[in-house]
Amino acid sequence: MLKALPKNVWILATCQSLMISCSSLVVFAGSIIGVALAPSEELSTLPIGAMVIGTALFALPVTLLTNRFGRKNIFITVSTLSMGIFILIAFSLRLEAFYLFCSSLLLLGLPIATIQQFRFAAMESVDVELRPKAASVVLFGGIIAVFIGTEVALLGKDLFRVEYVGSFLMLAFIYFFATILLFKFQNPIVEKAEEKQSGRSLLEIAKQPVFWIAVLSAVLGFAIMTFIMTATPISMHAISGYSLEDTKRVIQSHVVAMFLPSLFAGWLISKYGYARIIIAGLVMYVLSIIAAVSGFEFVNYWVALVLLGIGWNFLFISGTTLLPSSYEENERYKVQAVNDFLIFSGRAAVALSAGWFVYKWGWVDMLLGTIPFILIIFGAVVAWSIKDIQVLLTRFFKSE
Repeated sequence: MLKALPKNVWILATCQSLMISCSSLVVFAGSIIGVALAPSEELSTLPIGAMVIGTALFALPVTLLTNRFGRKNIFITVSTLSMGIFILIAFSLRLEAFYLFCSSLLLLGLPIATIQQFRFAAMESVDVELRPKAASVVLFGGIIAVFIGTEVALLGKDLFRVEYVGSFLMLAFIYFFATILLFKFQNPIVEKAEEKQSGRSLLEIAKQPVFWIAVLSAVLGFAIMTFIMTATPISMHAISGYSLEDTKRVIQSHVVAMFLPSLFAGWLISKYGYARIIIAGLVMYVLSIIAAVSGFEFVNYWVALVLLGIGWNFLFISGTTLLPSSYEENERYKVQAVNDFLIFSGRAAVALSAGWFVYKWGWVDMLLGTIPFILIIFGAVVAWSIKDIQVLLTRFFKSE
């Protein structure tokens, strides 16, 4: 299965594992640094929020620039600029300047938004039937990035007088090697095609049911996952009193569950179709909520977050690989731009509000509040695939 994928996909998967490690490092250490530098406890999670907001802000510009200058040029340029961003972050830590640190992390949204284009570049490098596999392989790089990011955070923590300065300087070296590797990337053939027509308007494209299924699966699926994941450390550590070590194990298990299914998610989509895999992801979300509201034991949190990660993978890969069905090649950049902007705007909103909700509503009510959004996705998928359901029911009753 994997041998059929071209060199481009493996290059992008490797660069994904190296470059997205910056995100896992910030998620792991950002709030710890925030507690040490922030003028008040309420601002301790602002560094992570700044990174997510930056990703949303850069999602549209990065995609438009990619359209103008080509994927390879933008990938290499951003990777090179990112080395300077990491030096700026290290400098802000050296000065112990909290707001400069947050502003630097806002700029970190530039490489993260660019890395989100890797999955589309991989899909454009293969035939249609291999798109789910290509996207899965690239996203699987995220599981490697989690371990790279956390290890770099710990290895570089005490290299200098100010903690974590060395961690961000180490990221600059990692991006240096990724930049060299990106020179081996070749723009997909579609990049070289002259696109004289701008294609349909976004409004016309948005009239297609397949567009909304793809967007809802990715956007709402990502938002629900981020909402619960962001609130989990607060519920576990700050409210329920679990140790940081226990909380870390739950979050690490969750991240592994997010990316491990990428090894077979593409095959499942090819075998069972998008609708069934999206519904399977929603079932995982529901089971996650049931596990979480059933008690406050460690096992409740662990099972809930693992199921949440698996559900996210099914929804996100389905939405990502289904999206190209809604556009022609000369329309791909503007549709991808809107898709990623919506994804990271939603992430920013829930990441910033999750703490308020868990304190204001409580863990159980906050979880139950996600159910209407799960039902929205479910209703849309059922409406989209109603013809297939009718065929299955007809076959069932005939067999009876």
